[in-house]
Amino acid sequence: MPSDLDMEGSNLLAYFRSKQTARPSVMTSEPLSKLLVLSRALEGELLTDRLSRRLYATDASPHQKMPLAVARPKHRDDCVTLMRFAARERLPLIPRAAGTSLAGQCVGDGLVIDFTRHMNRILAIDPERRRARVQPGVIRDDLNDALSPFGLMFAPDPSTANRCTIGGMFGNNAWGSHALRYGTTRDHSLSVEAVLSDGSIVRFESLGGEQLREKLALDNLEGRIYRAVYQAIDRHRALILDRFPRPDGVPRNAGYPLDELALGQPWESGGPPFNPARLLCGSEGTLALISEIEVGLVPLPARRRLVCVQFESLPQALSAVAVVLGHQPSALELVDRHILTLTKTNLEQQRNRFWIEGDPAAVLLIDFVDETGDGVDAAIEGLMAELHSLNLGYARKVLDSPLRERALALRAAGLGLLMGMPGPVKAVTGIEDTAVAVKDLPAYAEAVFSIMANHGVDCVAFGPAGRGLLHFRPLLDAGSRDGRHLYQCILEEVFERVIRFGGTISAKHGDGRLRSPYLPAMLGEELYGLLRRIKAAFDPHDLLNPHKIFDPPPLLSDLRAHENGKPVAADFDWSREAGLKIAASKCNGAGTCLKSAGRGTMCPSYMATREERHGTRGRANIFRQVMDSSEPWTAINRELLGEVLDLCLACKGCKSECPANVDMARMKAEFLQQHYDRSGIPWRARIVGNFDRLSRFAGFAPALSNRLLAQPWIRSRLGFHPERPLPPLADKTFSRWLKLRQPAQPASRNGEVLLFNDPFTEFYEPRLAIAAFEVLERCGFRAAATPCLESGRIQISQGLLRAARKRLSRAVERLYPWAVTGRWIIGLEPSEILTFRDEAADLPQGESLGKKARVVADRALTFDEFVEREIGRLDENPFGEALKGKTLLVHGHCHQKSLLGMQPLLKALSLIPGVDVQPIPSGCCGMAGVFGYEREHYAVSLDIAELILFPAIREAGADTLIVAPGTSCRRQIADGLGVRAYHPVEVMGMAMGPA
Repeated sequence: MPSDLDMEGSNLLAYFRSKQTARPSVMTSEPLSKLLVLSRALEGELLTDRLSRRLYATDASPHQKMPLAVARPKHRDDCVTLMRFAARERLPLIPRAAGTSLAGQCVGDGLVIDFTRHMNRILAIDPERRRARVQPGVIRDDLNDALSPFGLMFAPDPSTANRCTIGGMFGNNAWGSHALRYGTTRDHSLSVEAVLSDGSIVRFESLGGEQLREKLALDNLEGRIYRAVYQAIDRHRALILDRFPRPDGVPRNAGYPLDELALGQPWESGGPPFNPARLLCGSEGTLALISEIEVGLVPLPARRRLVCVQFESLPQALSAVAVVLGHQPSALELVDRHILTLTKTNLEQQRNRFWIEGDPAAVLLIDFVDETGDGVDAAIEGLMAELHSLNLGYARKVLDSPLRERALALRAAGLGLLMGMPGPVKAVTGIEDTAVAVKDLPAYAEAVFSIMANHGVDCVAFGPAGRGLLHFRPLLDAGSRDGRHLYQCILEEVFERVIRFGGTISAKHGDGRLRSPYLPAMLGEELYGLLRRIKAAFDPHDLLNPHKIFDPPPLLSDLRAHENGKPVAADFDWSREAGLKIAASKCNGAGTCLKSAGRGTMCPSYMATREERHGTRGRANIFRQVMDSSEPWTAINRELLGEVLDLCLACKGCKSECPANVDMARMKAEFLQQHYDRSGIPWRARIVGNFDRLSRFAGFAPALSNRLLAQPWIRSRLGFHPERPLPPLADKTFSRWLKLRQPAQPASRNGEVLLFNDPFTEFYEPRLAIAAFEVLERCGFRAAATPCLESGRIQISQGLLRAARKRLSRAVERLYPWAVTGRWIIGLEPSEILTFRDEAADLPQGESLGKKARVVADRALTFDEFVEREIGRLDENPFGEALKGKTLLVHGHCHQKSLLGMQPLLKALSLIPGVDVQPIPSGCCGMAGVFGYEREHYAVSLDIAELILFPAIREAGADTLIVAPGTSCRRQIADGLGVRAYHPVEVMGMAMGPA
């Protein structure tokens, strides 16, 4: 029987009819024409294409369900239109923000409503009253960027803060690591504008006694809601306060928070005013559509310091929690050995391990923040003294900014790191949201690990231990039948145990469809029935996010993990990932890639378009679904992949910044090769793939070639944009210069270096190699150079993997005799030289050549790496003061930032006396090799450059040199701004002065 995900395109009508059988209330007649009517009634979009529906079939949970369509409302009136349409057609609505929910809150077969595309404006900031009004699609960190000039912030800080939205935080009552100090989203929610299930618009806010009486007397849906909530509390207050875990003890996001209202007015005269907005916060979109939120703000901390304590065992770390809480920290997070081990092989998090000593079994990250700056140092001093006296922790360090932020980033990456574990066994979600009173945490943790041991399962533990919560994640293969059975057994046993401890099964991530089946056992049937009556009052036809909190499907239904099945044909060696199918499933959906510009490199096309399909998560989502099908490389599957991969610039930002290390550039190359095998290689790809040979041919008559390629019609015929000039060939190649060079090289004082002569350097920018020779020789190194060689980088980017293998094999054979002697091989074009450290080992070349490739990889450096490592160690600084007073504004190459980070480049440039080295916080320049030349990608290439890079250069002062190691980056800057950007080797040559 086909799954929901098999119901594509022309089968949409059959899909509707099948849903009518399963749910008689959905779309009673003429579904396609009625969706067309709805689409015309919206100012926003209604997406019914198969790609959009697949993209929104999952969130960050284990579940997957094909929605009917995706609506992207433009404003409140669109929300009213959607609600009235749903009420008339009995169509389920599934509100969605960033899609980072872990319990399946955004998964369902109705109409998904995405608030992030249009309803993302900050409406008002009132710094005097410390409040702000926002639409639900505003990203939390973007709001705080806008609040920063006022010295204010929105306090809740989930680990997804750079992409989660205020609406999503409100729907799930999100809280982060600093909840010890700042509480949850509910504690900062003042009022909301809501669209009710009949399409009416109301505002829920704090009410005095007379205002509440007026609301209770209304003869409409709003009045019925007020009466239902008021009467439920008034008649059952004792039950509510008895059955819910107390908010001052165990944090809870289970069900609806009637206890929050029961502790306030009019039942408690000194309590907070009656405010239904607090009831809607955490209701997971099951009660109303939220169109506007008013939030309270707090002052920015004046002082931030982090204490890192390392332990030899997890029980030791847990025993220290109560001691630490006695010093009133703002945050207390635990990270266990599993995550710490994964950081050793993650390119981004390797850089954040600087504070770790030895191999701790667990660490506590204890953060202290203070709005006045007073008290932090004294609190830390007292804590350190007590930890020392009790001998708690074998290593204790105090970190200030920016080191503090780097250590906290390691913790925030925990979930993604776990999903990046190689092989089918993953750290699965489910019991990760259970919490107990802090005093019970050690005993509860022991009980959980005992359950795991009984089942022969290892388990990860991390999270905000200071609130009695640890994210327990058993390591299971949820794609196997035995693994799924074991998964359900563990959930049931752990939930039974947490209820015995008087804890909660949903502490911060919510119920969704994952934990809802166990709510009656936790709350009791009577209280659960009372919550159901609240739901019925708000939503009598059960249209708002159905099957969340109430009547969930069976736990094991609609899981997205599939049996591994037969291997998928591939050209790269994916064995380290246990195959391409497993590699495609590493993304858990947490959306680290959904970044605003200036927050990293990944993913440039998403930053420019803000479209789900153009982010790494969207691409990985489709890749996984395609790989899970019985025939992955069919025409329809390749069409889907082609749509999502079209704007992938292969920048490799995801390889390091994605905690799961999803390498979409490599996956794109794999797809293109498989696609070409079935559809043929396009003309333009053939031309680009033979770049080296065509450049050599054109180099026989460079002036004539340049005149021809300067003609717009020729560029257009080649598939390039007519307004994008192609790089001109140099009059003389580097090899020619080297052959004619006089005098012979001097003797070496500091060793020999081999320059990797790539086609860009050989034919287009030989001046860079000439400058490199001069710098190296003046620093006492003997320089040699290879003939023009290719690493296969260009062919890999075009998906011509077998052609890449030939070139790469040739280059490895040529470089190996040099590398095996331990001498350095340096490259001027980052993408070319770094190919030897990245793809070279995974394009199968035979065991012997593979070993040689690994030796070459160990000796391959970018030019700035070599300068930082070797020239920076010389007794005398070879660089003079010719550039004193200059600012070096530096844009790093994407592959360089991904595989190395920017530090080697910045440190190398900082060796030049008297210069101010300033990195541009840009991601990709937008050119990305041939991407920015291609006719269909020219506009988006410039859009990407306009995000950060171009504005930063426009604002540069007169004494500024723009520095960019990548040839594509320098071309983008020259073409787009008419500004010359310099390779670092040119800047270093200038700093040395005349030879």
